Amino acid sequence: MSEELTKEQQEAMDKAFERSMPEGLRKVQNEYSDVKKVIGVISGKGGVGKSLVTSLLAVKASQKGLKTAVLDADITGPSIPKSFGVHKKAYGSDIGIIPVNTEGGIKLMSINLLVDNEEDPVIWRGPVIAGAVQQFWTDVAWGDIDVMFVDMPPGTGDVPLTVFQSLPVDGIIVVTSPQELVEMIVGKALKMAEMMNVPVMGLVENMSYFECPDCGKKHEIFGKSRLSEVSAKYGITNLAQLPIAPEVTKLVDSGKIEEVNVNWLDDLFDNVIKGE
Repeated sequence: MSEELTKEQQEAMDKAFERSMPEGLRKVQNEYSDVKKVIGVISGKGGVGKSLVTSLLAVKASQKGLKTAVLDADITGPSIPKSFGVHKKAYGSDIGIIPVNTEGGIKLMSINLLVDNEEDPVIWRGPVIAGAVQQFWTDVAWGDIDVMFVDMPPGTGDVPLTVFQSLPVDGIIVVTSPQELVEMIVGKALKMAEMMNVPVMGLVENMSYFECPDCGKKHEIFGKSRLSEVSAKYGITNLAQLPIAPEVTKLVDSGKIEEVNVNWLDDLFDNVIKGE
């Protein structure tokens, strides 16, 4: 039997999805926050470098003089603080929870900045996780922020749905890699974004190639890139390819991502910030 849905089945699923999205779920940001632009970073599966892309975009924004923040919505797999070498804790005050600043002045909020031991697992059910993400918006005093990047867990489940419904998301950036079923994963992200009326701002292919340091030849270790074909099919114009770069991995693992100086995301970043 074919696994493809009939038109009637797809319409029934779409209607059920729409019924699960009641109006008026948008949460009001903390009164001591003024976040002007919110960009979600999502992926179809784990391990493709979504948090890396989020962090690099935040570093790029900060380097360009923008007041930047990262909301780590990956509650059960938070990695943003480690990338920035941040281990101190956020704290509460009369105006709300105060986010932690990186050395470069990027404001961070992550569950790892609130728990006693950052290596302890967060074993929570979906509604509790979704509530924590909402509190990162309503209870954190972010201050004046030009652009906030939201690092979301993989897939199209509770947290992405909560972010799309609760936060004023201006658009999303989809992260993928050559070894994935690219069309299916981008298609799912696009379908969800369409149903939530959230534009897809760009597509990033991570681990796209490895450039030999001796001869300069590019090797497509995980298979030939189909980024151009997929982007053409779905009408995505803002694209970027990230290579396998051991030197960047070393800086991230040591918490020094703000020392990374690469131009892989420059064009995509400029277009996203300009809203093109």
